[in-house]
Amino acid sequence: MNTETLPSADHPAGEELHTVGEVATLAKVTVRTLHHYDRIGLLVPSRRSENGYRLYGYEDLERLRQILLLRELGFGLDAIRQMLDAGAYDQRRALIAQRELLRERQHRTERIIAGVDRALEAMEEERPMAKAQMFEGLEDFDHEQYEDEARERWGGTDAYKESMRRTRRYSKDDWTRIKAEGEEVMARLAGLLEEGAHAASRAARGLAEEHRCHIDRWFYPCSHAMHAGLADMYVADPRFTEYFEKRGQGLAAFFREAILANAARRRNAP
Repeated sequence: MNTETLPSADHPAGEELHTVGEVATLAKVTVRTLHHYDRIGLLVPSRRSENGYRLYGYEDLERLRQILLLRELGFGLDAIRQMLDAGAYDQRRALIAQRELLRERQHRTERIIAGVDRALEAMEEERPMAKAQMFEGLEDFDHEQYEDEARERWGGTDAYKESMRRTRRYSKDDWTRIKAEGEEVMARLAGLLEEGAHAASRAARGLAEEHRCHIDRWFYPCSHAMHAGLADMYVADPRFTEYFEKRGQGLAAFFREAILANAARRRNAP
């Protein structure tokens, strides 16, 4: 592979800089894709040659790898840009969370394949497949798990009606993306908690705001006041608390304080 070595104040002598065609070959994407990423500010190459050609360094390749991995997990380009540019973004913790999501997907795929194998086996042996095995691995994300309770508690609210309207048209890919976005925020929150960050810190408030926007984007309009109400439920309802505590001891209370701090700051903003 032909590379250029161009020292600069930002790029030490000896660093290899790759052309857009070389990067496309390395990452198995099209040159057109890289041009698009540059135009929207998602992946801007570190350097330009004297002729104006794009040149990419090691950090650019690292960012591209993150972009492609997040795309694989179902994130949109706008969400990826905001995530990678966020001050609280921790690449190591993000990779750990992404690995867990991929393992979960791998486990589910393996179960589906095993189910297909059993179906083929039953077909070849000209016998009916055991009913208990017919749907193994095909369990989808059960977004209606608590629908009866939710209808009883909030069925008359506009938020509930809007949530039902939106979620009923979501595909399996939509639910995969929704889960991935939520897990990404939780992983970064758990990282802040472990580092000893204050719940009212700028980073924690920023993640609380991302969470509110996630609800607002996918489920129903979520004001800061409504988000604060949800925060109280996260520590009052054992099911929610368990969800957070699996990701970090004390995370439910930490997240509640971050949400309340974010809501208060927004309320008091000029």
